[in-house]
Amino acid sequence: MHDVAINVQNRVLSVVRSVLQQNAIIADVHPESRLVDIGLSSMGMVELMLKVEAEFDLILPQFEITPENFRSVKAMERMILNQLGSGSG
Repeated sequence: MHDVAINVQNRVLSVVRSVLQQNAIIADVHPESRLVDIGLSSMGMVELMLKVEAEFDLILPQFEITPENFRSVKAMERMILNQLGSGSG
């Protein structure tokens, strides 16, 4: 279970770094980093959401697409684990 969470976190970090790079944002990203503070715009957040869905082969329910769930890598990790059915145990 812990390995699944670490894997999800690493994949989310990779996606976030990719989106930041595409938006010419140079920042050191950690699981607790607030993405809006790093400089990710609302369009960047939409791009991030789409890339997260593609990375994890998910279609996020509308109610999950909230600023809170995309606030940080850690928040996205929790949301994804819940969607994958791994966060409920």
